[in-house]
Amino acid sequence: MRASPFVVHGVGNTPLKDYQAMSIIENRKAFHDFFIEERHEAGIILEGWEVKAIRAGRSNIKEAYVIVRDEELFLFGMHISPLPSASTHVHADPVRTRKLLMHKKEISRLIGKVERAGYTLVPLNLHFLKGRIKLEIGLAKGKKQHDKREDEKKKDWDREKQRLMREKA
Repeated sequence: MRASPFVVHGVGNTPLKDYQAMSIIENRKAFHDFFIEERHEAGIILEGWEVKAIRAGRSNIKEAYVIVRDEELFLFGMHISPLPSASTHVHADPVRTRKLLMHKKEISRLIGKVERAGYTLVPLNLHFLKGRIKLEIGLAKGKKQHDKREDEKKKDWDREKQRLMREKA
């Protein structure tokens, strides 16, 4: 888990006053498996013990995915390990379904693309923004195996170019 600041954008690609957000966890596997075409920020409904566990760095979004049900977005498969100091009267379910919060207009636009154009919604990043935990989701198309190999070759070539440039300097 690496905490790095990045700029969050609002609806579309318009800047949201360029607030600094602090990354909690990134889903790097998503960039390997999908072409990310659009990014959107969503609020997430969490319980108190979940917020404490996320702040302690006990969350994982690698196997998570977003689905549409009754014109609402839900996050499945996000694992939040409860803290051992959690209250005894709370029965923590680490992989429960969590509802995502977005404007209705944004949700309907995403639903249209997911249902008609064959896109999928993938969680990309969990971060803090102005003291709240937000989830960045991406509108993505799946990569074929040859696309993944091509990306790997491109990364290797870029690394090789950097190494050659350092040797010349």
